[in-house]
Order: sequence, then C-alpha cells, then structure tokens
Amino acid sequence: MPLIRLRVLLLVLPLALSACKDEAPPPLLPEAPEGPGNWEDTGPFATCALKEGACGERATFDLSQCAPDTLSGFNPDGVYSVQLRYLRGSTPVFGATAMGLSTTGAEQWLARRKVVSQQVGPTTVFYRGEETTSEGELRVRSYLGCRMPGADHLVGCFDECINGERAVRGSFQAQRVAPAAAEAESAGLALVSEAKVALGVPVDVYVTKGHAYVVSLGSGLHVFDVRDAAHPVEKATLHYPRDNYWNGVWAHGDALYVASADRGVVVFDISAPAAPVLVRSVPSIPPNVHTVFVSGNLLYAAAQEPDAAVLVFDVTKPLEPVLISKFQAQGYSVPREGSGPHDMLAFEDRLYVNFWGAGYVVASMEHPDAPRELGRYRYQHATSHASAVGRYGDRVIAFEGSEDWGAHLRVLDVTDPGDIRRIGEWRLYEHVSIHNMVLVGTRLYVAHYQGGVRVLDVSVPETPRQVAHFNTFRASDAGRGTSFYDGAIGIRVPGDGYVYTVDSSRGLLILREP
Repeated sequence: MPLIRLRVLLLVLPLALSACKDEAPPPLLPEAPEGPGNWEDTGPFATCALKEGACGERATFDLSQCAPDTLSGFNPDGVYSVQLRYLRGSTPVFGATAMGLSTTGAEQWLARRKVVSQQVGPTTVFYRGEETTSEGELRVRSYLGCRMPGADHLVGCFDECINGERAVRGSFQAQRVAPAAAEAESAGLALVSEAKVALGVPVDVYVTKGHAYVVSLGSGLHVFDVRDAAHPVEKATLHYPRDNYWNGVWAHGDALYVASADRGVVVFDISAPAAPVLVRSVPSIPPNVHTVFVSGNLLYAAAQEPDAAVLVFDVTKPLEPVLISKFQAQGYSVPREGSGPHDMLAFEDRLYVNFWGAGYVVASMEHPDAPRELGRYRYQHATSHASAVGRYGDRVIAFEGSEDWGAHLRVLDVTDPGDIRRIGEWRLYEHVSIHNMVLVGTRLYVAHYQGGVRVLDVSVPETPRQVAHFNTFRASDAGRGTSFYDGAIGIRVPGDGYVYTVDSSRGLLILREP
C-alpha cells in the first residue's frame, strides 16, 4: 500500500488537495530514464466538462461533447476500479480509487463516500457520494459517465467538493472488477479453511510456532492457532487505544515485531505463542513504521515519517532490539512526496528497498552500522512497493512489483546494482494492482488484491508463467468497493505445506497446493 499515515480503510497517499485523500498519486519527481511506467498519460479520459453551478450537482456537468448513447450497456452491479486524472497547476496528476455499486440492496460506495444520489439509465450514469470527516467536513464526490469505450469500461468526469466549495475537478476511467472470462475460482490451489477477522481490515500475516499472527487496520493483532489448518482457532486479540494502524508483522525467536504508525516497532514476547505479551516499543521516539523484515540478527523497519528511512536494529537478543543505523535513498534525507520506504528485504549482504517514487534501491549491508547505496532502478510514475530476490547461477534476479493502476511485475537483473536491467515482466489486469510477494525456490507467490493469489513459475525468470491461482475476491463481500487496495493483500509460505493469505474482507485464508 502507498505511504504516509492516514486513519482510513487502507493506507493511501493524499492527493494534492485534502479532498482526494483516498487516492495515491505519482510523486512529483523527474521522469525516470531506466524503464517504462505502469501507464502512459494520453490526456483526459473524457471530453465532458463542468459548468458554473452548485458543486457536485448533475446539472453542472456539460455532456455536449460526449456520446451518451453508448451508456446503455453499463452494468451498475459490482465493484469498479477507478483512475482519476486532474491538474495540479499545469501538471497532470493521477490517483487510484474504487466504486462499489449495486442495484440489489447492498450499500453503494464511491471510495469511502456513501452513495446518496444516483441516476442510471440508457443515456445517464451519475453517482454522488458523501462523507462527513471526523473534523466535521462534508466531502462530496460526483461521477458522471460520458461514454463507454468497451465492455464494463466507463469514462467521464468527476467533481470533488469540501463544504460546498469545489476542490478538484477532472476526468476518470472505471473498469469493472471481475475474473477473466471462463476463469475458475481456483486452479492448482485448494481452500483448506477460512477465518474471519471480526473487526478492522486484515493486511498482513506471519506464521510461526503453529500460529498465524494477523495484523488488521483498526483492530490490532489477531492470533490464530493453525496447528490444525482445516480448523484455525482465534486465541487472542490485542489492541491499544489510539494506536490502530498496524500494517506489518514478522517474528524472530520468541519475539514478534509489529509495524505501527504510532509506536514504531511494537515488540511482543511469544514464548507462549497463543498469548503474546507486550514488551516494549522501539525506537524511543516512535516513527511511523509501515513494514518490518528480519534477516539473521538484523531487523529492518520501513519508517516513512519523520525522515523516510529504513531503520536497522540488532536483534541478537530478539526481545531487546538495538537501533544501529538508518538507510535513506540518496537525495531523500528528508521525506519528499511519494519517496519513503515501503517494503524491503535482505539477501546476501544486500538490502533491497522499495522506495515508492524514488524507485527500487539496493544497498550494501557488509557493515550494518553503515549501509551504503549501490544503485537503483526507477521508472516513470514510479510506485515501487514490494519485491522478492533470488540467485540464478551467477545472476541475482529481483522480482519487483509496483502498486497502482497498471501495476505489474518487473523482472530485474540486479547482479550489478550499478547497472540494473529489466529483463522481463508479467501482467494480470491493468485495473488491479499487485501488493506483496514471496519467492520460494522457483515459485513466486503473489497477493494481487482483487486478482487474488497468483502463483508463478519463475524458473526462467525472463518469462514468468502462471501455474496456479485462487480468486479470493467476491464483489458481494462486506466492505468491497470502499478502496482500490482491496482483496488478497498479505501472503506467507512458511514451508509447512500451506499458503497463508489475508484478504481485506474475508480474513485469513489457508490454501494448499496439490
């Protein structure tokens, strides 16, 4: 998920104006020469415009240049991924969000805004959503369809208002989220069990000591006994007031580390696996930590605020982490919009960091107390989010995933970090993003949001090939359509014969490969 802490359904970047907090724009950084981005800007998505008049009202949209006769095929049921385009000064800015629509009685959503008005007919597609923030602001967004370029693909204009005043106007494209034609619910993966997380939005999982530790935005840490994988049992839930943004989790020995936006790294003693005990939080001045990763006796924490750095801890004593250094991408000693560390992993004395807009950055960890940048790979509109790294003979190969509309897997030869080369790629759906991934041998397990779990054979890294999948996403599940970042989000393959994933609505799913 994108950076900067927000107490919303999932972590998302603010747009230029606070009216659009639930979308993630690309950073304001120079175009990158190393490789193509997720998408290209070909101009506004639609030719409709806004006239003078009350903000967000149907009558303020000018459709004189549109083709409303094409709207008769619009399907108002289901979830749509949405890409927004508007101008910040003269610079185009993009964001990704969602619409959860239905004519069957379910609640309808425009991102976090509940639909309060709609007109859907053969020549009109109009939705108006409202949200009252905790600060008492009334935020309204309205979408008006202009034409349909293809099946389940709507383009048009949007209007964003705060307390009746226009804040943002622009165009959008929306694509209905659905499995590929004739694709079965699963192939090569079987569902063993499913355990609902009662509150919040589950986002990550770590499995150790026969237990699955699930962190959930808004409801803390949920502990499941999974020794009988077919019948997981929730044993404990830990939550702390005013600390409700726990986004990542990892274990080392008897220590469990949780990434917290308020407390930094929260350390639990799990010597009794079903009953974690809070030990401490580190460092002493808590930063906003988004994810954690352990390799050997080093714990890495992606601290997006206050200084956009990866914190490096010595965990020789697992319950007593000691901060020994920080690593920042060159040129980013202070946070810049869209430039903080998102996720990271260590492999063969090197640290690989997804620095979002700053790109995919490689550092030497020969001296953990003094990490040193070795090189980076950037692409246009970079949203570098997660990766997996492995050795292929005399080559070191990284599988890098972005998180955005058009996000896909890039295969990079990182043998020489000073000369990183893109050697392959793999794409699923343009409107569905990758989230996390795990490499086990020559199989890459991908949590692909609304695309569910995808398993790729990467024995020939230049040409990843899908060999299994499980569609976790069902549009009818509660909470669908409130965020672009929805579906299969966290994944672990601990080597016990199962694949553990968390879905933002369904909770913990345990899968088995035949």
